[in-house]
Amino acid sequence: MVSIVRSCLSIKFSPAIAVCRVQLHRPSFMSELDIPVPNAFDPFAEANADDSGAGSKEYVHIRIQQRNGRKSLTTVQGLKKEFSYNKILKDLKKEFCCNGTVVQDPELGQVIQLQGDQRKNVSTFLTQAGIVKKEHIKIHGF
Repeated sequence: MVSIVRSCLSIKFSPAIAVCRVQLHRPSFMSELDIPVPNAFDPFAEANADDSGAGSKEYVHIRIQQRNGRKSLTTVQGLKKEFSYNKILKDLKKEFCCNGTVVQDPELGQVIQLQGDQRKNVSTFLTQAGIVKKEHIKIHGF
């Protein structure tokens, strides 16, 4: 257990005022403590699961980024890693007559970027191709 030792020190300026300092004697080992440690609850345990993907609990996020003037970019992130991003990009570019690229982001992984506002088109394409279910797609922006 923790024992408390009190020692009073007097101040030079005013002998009537005394300051008490509390010193704690702490045991040197955790085994000396007889306090039971409760089991820790990890709220992020489900987020760190290995079976997470676009088809299970993760969402595919389709966002729009405004550039300059009327120009904009559509970004697609959160697809499963087992898919070939370059093949999906090639089909998206051919289907919607726009340019695009795959960008490697350190936090988000691989992100598909398309020119223009293609949010609705990409959403319908991914569901019709069977890549992602409709309830796992989140469309962001405006």
